[in-house]
Amino acid sequence: MKPVVDVELYDTTLRDGTQREGISLSCDDKLRIAERLDHLGVSFIEGGWPGSNPKDAEFFQRCRDLELTQAVLAAFGATRRAGIAAADDPQLQALLECGAAVCTVFGKTSPLQVKSVLRVSPDENLRMIEDTVALLAGAGRRVFYDAEHFFDGYAADPAYALAVLDAAARGGAEALVLCDTNGGRLPWEIGEAVSAVVARFSGRTVGIHTHDDSGCAVANALAAVRAGARQVQGTINGYGERCGNADLCAIAPALELKLGLRCLPQGHLSGLFELAHFVAEVANLPPDEHRPYVGRSAFAHKGGVHVSAMRRHPDSYQHVDPELVGNTSRVVVSELSGRANLLAKAEQYGLNVRGDAPARALATIKDGEARGLSFEAAEASVALLLRREQPDYVPPFRLIEYRVMTGQHDRLGAWAEATIKIAVGSEIIHAVAEGNGPVHALDSALRKALGPTHPVVTRIRLVDYRVRILDGQSATAATTRVLIDSSDGPRRWSTVGAGTDILAASWAALADSFEFGIDPVEEAHAGEHRAASW
Repeated sequence: MKPVVDVELYDTTLRDGTQREGISLSCDDKLRIAERLDHLGVSFIEGGWPGSNPKDAEFFQRCRDLELTQAVLAAFGATRRAGIAAADDPQLQALLECGAAVCTVFGKTSPLQVKSVLRVSPDENLRMIEDTVALLAGAGRRVFYDAEHFFDGYAADPAYALAVLDAAARGGAEALVLCDTNGGRLPWEIGEAVSAVVARFSGRTVGIHTHDDSGCAVANALAAVRAGARQVQGTINGYGERCGNADLCAIAPALELKLGLRCLPQGHLSGLFELAHFVAEVANLPPDEHRPYVGRSAFAHKGGVHVSAMRRHPDSYQHVDPELVGNTSRVVVSELSGRANLLAKAEQYGLNVRGDAPARALATIKDGEARGLSFEAAEASVALLLRREQPDYVPPFRLIEYRVMTGQHDRLGAWAEATIKIAVGSEIIHAVAEGNGPVHALDSALRKALGPTHPVVTRIRLVDYRVRILDGQSATAATTRVLIDSSDGPRRWSTVGAGTDILAASWAALADSFEFGIDPVEEAHAGEHRAASW
């Protein structure tokens, strides 16, 4: 049985969200997202407009095999065309044939839209709305009416805007959804209009659909809820046309944690962080890590004063517990950090730093950032700085020298070869390797050198390599920052290097990556094995 909620979440990521520039979801993508939305527990999932394109028609056809346990599937459409009967409109027939239990149809509310866009009389527009809703409701569908441009229409002609809702109600609409289609209204305007509608239509659900063109989509949606709206339409990550739709990832926690209104099944709010990143991945968009609640930086603390206070009380610089939305609190280390940042990092990595070790590590960080390093995105390099401050720390290897040769062959093309000499304990190891470039050759040579004594390196793989020129005006003498992301399966970590020599910067990040990836416990076992064999 579906859980009872105070406010229904109506997700339109698969329809309105895909109108964002740069998003194109396949039918398989939409099905995957629909399953995850259902798992989160939204009340309604709007799958698309079955009368508008073959992909959406296919989606609804395949949805018949989709076992949704929490959400109800909705299909989107428009009011009938002018001059024809609703039963003769092909897109309304497609709505009926798609099999969705809910049909959401939009119609015009603003006199400007009626006269200049539809080019019909105000009375004909009212008939179009009533006829459409009546056809769908008469066929046994639950009908939600989206009053497009409602707030603009209400500001221009309140009587006509309410007459539009009257027509939808007469036709049998279950919910009347008020749309700030152009996204230009402010919260107090939204609240005033919603209050009037709620008072007039006390027996029906009033919904809200807002866009973010003035940066107020979430605030407007919450203002509508405070005024009595009980359905909120929006998208995951705020995806949508122009500046986007209201972000359900901000609205859901605001409703539950701030207003005390249930909108998801008990305990499901903690799935929000994972869902937000999943949808971004499927949409092939980088997640906005600064979004409220679900961004990785939403609970990241960088300033030394902030971190010091957070170590004393977690509420000093956090408005909610991040775990409630599936996120985590993080400490970021940079030139703005204080001693508390380093102590927090040491605790995170299980390191016991004493005396002036944090101060020395912090001085190294500040000096490094002045030279172009950035430790914010390279926490493994920070952990290594702290490890190296421990009196008993022995690095798994030490560079003696490396040489890299590159060239171009008229038949074979470009080539690269790296020679490396490292010290592992008291043993000196030489290795030579080729690669498809100088950094690849260095990586291959280091793996070859470390493999016999530290077999764990076979599990380490480089998953990303990023280069940024910091002072382009210096041309080929510019400082280059290199960030390397690595993984051994369960873990993923990032390291950094910087300098005017891109190869030296790459080596610094690469060496840190392997040093961090060689687990200290495994390193100790490897050292015992070497000592026994010598």
